[in-house]
Amino acid sequence: MTVTKKDIRALSKEDLRDFFIKQGDKAFRGNQVYEWLWQKAAHSFDGMTNLSKETRDLLEHHFVINHIQVDTMQRSKDGTVKNAVKLHDGLIVESVLIPTATRTTACVSSQVGCSLDCKFCATARLKRMRNLNPDEIYDQVVAIDQESKLYFNRPLSNIVFMGMGEPLMNYNNVIKAIDKITSPEGLGMSPKRITVSTSGVPKMIKKMADDDVKFNLAVSLHSAIDEVRTSIMPFNETFPLADLKEALEYWYMKTNRKISYEYVVWKGINDSQKDIDAFVKFCKYVPCKVNIIEYNPIDDGEFRQASPEAIENYIYHLEKHRIVVNVRRSRGKDIDAACGQLANKS
Repeated sequence: MTVTKKDIRALSKEDLRDFFIKQGDKAFRGNQVYEWLWQKAAHSFDGMTNLSKETRDLLEHHFVINHIQVDTMQRSKDGTVKNAVKLHDGLIVESVLIPTATRTTACVSSQVGCSLDCKFCATARLKRMRNLNPDEIYDQVVAIDQESKLYFNRPLSNIVFMGMGEPLMNYNNVIKAIDKITSPEGLGMSPKRITVSTSGVPKMIKKMADDDVKFNLAVSLHSAIDEVRTSIMPFNETFPLADLKEALEYWYMKTNRKISYEYVVWKGINDSQKDIDAFVKFCKYVPCKVNIIEYNPIDDGEFRQASPEAIENYIYHLEKHRIVVNVRRSRGKDIDAACGQLANKS
């Protein structure tokens, strides 16, 4: 009789302890296996060297470890590393290691493709094929942590959920992954070093606030005028700015933590004084900081980077109103690893 093998990382520590008790073994064996799966990120049962051969065979008989594989890795001339990550079912997602002088950031994916339809983003053209499981998200972080130690001689310092997919459309699995990443039984990272970036799903932003999450929230805004935002991010029709504003006010009331706005300025789309005034007004609703992000073209030329003067104009008016603003220069453009470019060209 063929045994249908379960994904062992879908089991809790208690489930593993119960499994061993039912097999007539000691419960602590479950703790050992759990440590191998998460803290030590074991790829196979054979690698669990403090378990007997019989125990490893037993695990092999009942379970599978659906571990990711880094299918191809590209290194940019600026040091950025992009991984094309093969999942157990053959699908591919991409994740990126972004180094600076003081930190190493992992940009991880949460979905294969994306369920939203932002016109300026290469990932949106793939459409959503499926959500990633918590262990598949966790594995991306482990792989980048190992690369950070190998290439930069330091561990990973930060994580941003800004890769492929809309994290809040895969909320439960993203939260489970972050729980593992921040747990002392996992990677033990501080939630303050993790940022979840959303295109703005009001109901889920409120849910995060109710769930008392400890990580940071970023919102890809790109316009504070409904018609403009809907023209570049059509889902804005379903989740208009008034609903987003209310959700962000709720977030701040519950968490007392600032929002980060990610904002790209495009020529002829959102580079007028009217656009700036609307954005400044939106920034005043909730304490925030702004990251103006350099645009990275995705081939067709419909979207073009705004002039340096337009960007300076944004900065001038934001700073005049005492809103903290940073300009983010994109990394990894030569390997299509920059913001908005992740599309599995490999």
